[in-house]
Amino acid sequence: MNMINSSELKPGQVFSAPVYSEGENLLVPALVPLRQKDIDLLFSWGIDIVKTEGSIIATEDVAEIPEEEAASSAKKGSIKFSIRAVQQNAGSYRAYKTLIEKLNSVITGIKSGVDVEMRSIDNICALLLKDLRDHPDSFVDFILGGEVEGHELAKSSINTAILSALTAQALNLPNHKIHYIVAGALLHDVGMLRLSKGITEKKGGLSEQELEQIKSHPLHSSKIVTKELFGPHEVNLIALQHHERWDGKGYPDHILGPAIDIGARIVSVADAFEAMVSKKSYRNSMVGYQAIKNLLADNSRRFDPAVIMAFTKIMGIYPIGSIVRLNDGSVARVVSVHPDTPLRPLIQMLMDKNGNVPSAKAANIDLLNEKTLFIKEAIDPADFADPYE
Repeated sequence: MNMINSSELKPGQVFSAPVYSEGENLLVPALVPLRQKDIDLLFSWGIDIVKTEGSIIATEDVAEIPEEEAASSAKKGSIKFSIRAVQQNAGSYRAYKTLIEKLNSVITGIKSGVDVEMRSIDNICALLLKDLRDHPDSFVDFILGGEVEGHELAKSSINTAILSALTAQALNLPNHKIHYIVAGALLHDVGMLRLSKGITEKKGGLSEQELEQIKSHPLHSSKIVTKELFGPHEVNLIALQHHERWDGKGYPDHILGPAIDIGARIVSVADAFEAMVSKKSYRNSMVGYQAIKNLLADNSRRFDPAVIMAFTKIMGIYPIGSIVRLNDGSVARVVSVHPDTPLRPLIQMLMDKNGNVPSAKAANIDLLNEKTLFIKEAIDPADFADPYE
């Protein structure tokens, strides 16, 4: 993989292979001239490096290429919704990335033994809740799309905190309680820093002894919250109890049902969903629809059923970003959900029933109003090329 500084890119450059920015985010397809607007977007996002398996094969003097031509040039690709989602929501993308970077800075300090104040976490909580009010749908889209690579612990914790905040709001919890829940979500897995990389980064299954060490991380998280950050009791309960189960078979203390702190119950659900939809070193990510199905199939074993109900209400059966096939054979992407009718979200058509791609960006369709259409199945995003990329 060749690494190229963004400052070296010029309009009209043509590459022999696709060029990507930040992981699998397609910047420009192979044999398609680079546009000035592509370069401008990189700088607006603060992206300094792009990657490609190929090399520059020509530099053409070209005008801006219409969006539909650029889209049709991308014959095949992963539908991560990344570049399109970021283009349409540059402000929310920067906000999401900033949250991850700020938390990663705190995590780096904790890991290296530098004194870190709880105030740093409180500031991230306040910023996250503010950004979430402005960009709720975009943030969920970024979580499911895997928009940012690197800073894995920080990214996972920010994702869990976003989902926990939305769930707590759906449960109508008071603002001060939501703040504690977000803080607990940000810190719930910080105890992983006290385990060896040989365990936390191991590919494949864990031995029984290694699994027991993994199960000790809530105790480490609790110690960090109380002894190093001097955090409040409410945050400590979440760090300590987020792996307790509704049926009492969790760890470390086998607490049962409502005796588990409500914040820990919320973070438990959000953490489980985030783990299922995020790509890990040992497995691929799960389609959002399947992750929701798994949560609904829990049957009060691991999770508080009231929390599952609230989580499903805000996420929908087909979460934002899901690629779905309709009953007429057309394919669409979920762009928003109706909490009271989770099976009938707002969608954007990607391919009509005849297999044709709209010549321009398709208008959104509200399935709440289109009674003849309904979702037949979810499609793995990796199996469908996005015509708008």
